[in-house]
Amino acid sequence: MKNSFKLFSLVSVIILSLSLTGCEDNDPVMQNNTITDVAASNPNFSTLVLALQRAGLDDDLANPSVSLTVFAPTNAAFAALLTELGVASLNDIPVETLTKVLLYHVKSEKSTASQITTGYYSTLASGPSTGSNLSLYVDMTTTKINDRSLITQTDVMADNGVIHVIDKVLLPPTVVGLAQQNSMFSTLVLAVIKADLATTLSGTGPFTVFAPTNEAFTALFTTLGVSGINALSKEALTPILLAHVVSGNVRSANLTSGTVPSLNTAKPLNITVSSGGVTINGSINVLKADVQGNNGVVHVINKVIVP
Repeated sequence: MKNSFKLFSLVSVIILSLSLTGCEDNDPVMQNNTITDVAASNPNFSTLVLALQRAGLDDDLANPSVSLTVFAPTNAAFAALLTELGVASLNDIPVETLTKVLLYHVKSEKSTASQITTGYYSTLASGPSTGSNLSLYVDMTTTKINDRSLITQTDVMADNGVIHVIDKVLLPPTVVGLAQQNSMFSTLVLAVIKADLATTLSGTGPFTVFAPTNEAFTALFTTLGVSGINALSKEALTPILLAHVVSGNVRSANLTSGTVPSLNTAKPLNITVSSGGVTINGSINVLKADVQGNNGVVHVINKVIVP
């Protein structure tokens, strides 16, 4: 009887030991799954990972304490960019330029596809003045960004954010580029081209552009009794368009009430800043402020400024 008890006790001890050992082996191991980790684990992002490493941004996107949304270009997107730029490799792109381009694909805060609506979003890329981060335009009806890059996959989740896959690399736009990328400015773009101002407004600047919508131009055509932009000559359009441009990168926080000279020296702007918003010349309202480009900022307005 004693021997049976000893045998039973020994077997119990062995079973208990095996159970404890099994528990230790099955303990979950905490592993990082940051945006950088997710990109590094996907062969379609190998060029993106190399670019992040060259720009020194791989550690930033591996920071577990941040919350980010990354629009991630594929290898094919980067290959197309190199062809577009006429360079052989990422090493031919200056690090400063590459860094800005990459940061232009990142916005703060995690936003899944269901949380993104059509509109402008501020990125982590810096603009021409302090606190002026570049804007990108997401059109969820076409699932395109800046009318250039198609979103091909959404909601690739990471511990510190989310990745949305795109098929072309985004490039920081000028104020002209901002207008070209949004269909609500198509008439303005036609006017700028006809007035031969596209090259000027694509220059270093910086410029502050009060940009009329298509509806604003339609109202102007009705007032003038003309059928459209083709009815106006370059000589007629140039002073009108120059009256919409102010020197400097003047964001809404820096707008103050008073008279401001425009690039049309004969047509200064009378700006009123109040709790209700910003008004120009008494009746023109700013609908959307601080759409930031690489060489200036755009404020959307509801009427055309007529000298």
